Amino acid sequence: MKKQIFIAMLFLVAVGTHQVQAQHSDHVGTSINIILADVISIDEGSVASGGAVDFNYVNTTDYNSSKSVTVPNSLVINSSKNFDVKIKSDGANFVSGANLIPVDVLQVKAISGGSLMGTMNEVTLSTNDQVLVSNASLGAKQALNIAYSISAEKASKVLLGKPKGTYMQTVTYTATAL
Repeated sequence: MKKQIFIAMLFLVAVGTHQVQAQHSDHVGTSINIILADVISIDEGSVASGGAVDFNYVNTTDYNSSKSVTVPNSLVINSSKNFDVKIKSDGANFVSGANLIPVDVLQVKAISGGSLMGTMNEVTLSTNDQVLVSNASLGAKQALNIAYSISAEKASKVLLGKPKGTYMQTVTYTATAL
């Protein structure tokens, strides 16, 4: 008899458990999380990445004239926050063997026409970080056009008389989130 009561109790417990399970809803919810991090990058596809800007001086007219080279899409920047674009020279001089030309012969100017929006500046190249674009708007694949120039005065006073050759220097651009 005790055995039959025990079996009956087990049956009721099993049915009761089943009924509790049957009372559950026919739908459930899942939390979906989107985890964001701040990002800022200059695309490797930017023209300035491994590119070159050439100024050719081959006759007296060149040394008596201003020269300018505009490079569309020089930098293509992705940023999740507003940012500044800075520029600096990696050395104090353009170098050709033992011959030197100070980097301050070159003016660098951020110009409109690309998709990047911010305050565009013009700077004289130096070894110090200088703000080329300030408070640029966040966004993806924002293109910045850059114009490089050497004035007629600098060409005639600084370049004229230097030994012939290719004078080189590397310029570094940095995008910094605000």
